[in-house]
Amino acid sequence: MKKIALLFPGQGSQSIGMGQDYYQEYDVVRELFDMTEEITRINISRLCFKGPMEDLTMTVNLQPAVTAVNLACLAMLERENIEYHYCAGHSLGEYSALAAAGASTKENTIRQVHKRGKLMHREASKHRGAMHAIVGLPINEVSALVADIQEEGIVSVANHNTELQIVITGDPDTVERVSALATAKGAKSIQLKVSGAWHSELIRGAEDDFKAYLEPMPFNTPKKTLFFNVTADSSDNPEEIKEIMIRQLCSPVRWYDTMCKLMEENVDVFVEVGPGRVLAGLLKKTLPKNYAGKIYNVSNMKQLETFLRDCS
Repeated sequence: MKKIALLFPGQGSQSIGMGQDYYQEYDVVRELFDMTEEITRINISRLCFKGPMEDLTMTVNLQPAVTAVNLACLAMLERENIEYHYCAGHSLGEYSALAAAGASTKENTIRQVHKRGKLMHREASKHRGAMHAIVGLPINEVSALVADIQEEGIVSVANHNTELQIVITGDPDTVERVSALATAKGAKSIQLKVSGAWHSELIRGAEDDFKAYLEPMPFNTPKKTLFFNVTADSSDNPEEIKEIMIRQLCSPVRWYDTMCKLMEENVDVFVEVGPGRVLAGLLKKTLPKNYAGKIYNVSNMKQLETFLRDCS
């Protein structure tokens, strides 16, 4: 049997029209969107299908919107009785992975990301932030540049996406200074279109409130192997999982290390379950040329048909 890993995208993967063909065709998807709208009191289907992009990309809207589409794509795989073995999600996408692994219910997953989005929006409104992708330097060099500048302001590593793609986060001036140092060392710096300094001390104010919100929520023992952003490792302890998810807000996303772990597990098939191709693109830069694993997206019916045909 092929080893299959489901990978769930987060913020940055959104597009107008995401999830619409599944929504039009399947009751289970319409029910997921209805549930999301009932919990959030946001017209998620209108935002996903018609936008405008400016409203969709507001983190308070985007987090439940992307999660609803992720769960819709997951529902399509469940409908086809696809047997998968590993789950992981990038930042926001980690909540969808919790649901896929059975560690959280889909209802609670929507509640969690809705609260998370509101708290992150609150902190971003208080503290102006920026995020830049540094391309061309390894993690140890970027971390050293960050350490050299940290006394001047708030800056840290947000995401280690591939071996040579690292996202930094913090206050705009300090992030800009680190970017300039990286550029001087031959790297490329790309300013990301974000509304806050995610995974940084600038949103630390959200942590206690999010912890209080998660405390009464039940988490379950995962039925699949679930890898986490904070540790780049698995856990099957519900209380440890809850603690990890609280830490995730301000901790770096160790995505590259997580993909390396999945390769160590000899995963045969990687499936990006949600909108866009961001994670597939990162994975293509990570898998060695001689690695036999295949990468699929299932964000629409045509992609799903291709996956089902190849993996049948």
